[in-house]
Amino acid sequence: MMRSVGTLTRADLAETINRKMGLSRAESLDMVESILAKMCEAMSSGENVKISGFGSFILRDKKERIGRNPKTGVEVPITPRRVMTFRASQLLKDRIAKG
Repeated sequence: MMRSVGTLTRADLAETINRKMGLSRAESLDMVESILAKMCEAMSSGENVKISGFGSFILRDKKERIGRNPKTGVEVPITPRRVMTFRASQLLKDRIAKG
């Protein structure tokens, strides 16, 4: 039976940088924040983000369409929107499958 072992946080990433690279905790957290800010900036401007060996954050523009309220069956228009999906790399999929 598989179970969740917790959640990886910004602080955890910064701690890893601190241990592996010897940067101070503040510098390590600043590096994590800078990377995340760059990723957000890229996606906000319509760019996909690909991290080799990890996966890709892919943006898709969805057109307006008709949806249905599952409780009442009433049709409602769903406004156009941009959605983001994550597609794991084959390397990540293989590592996850091994558990």
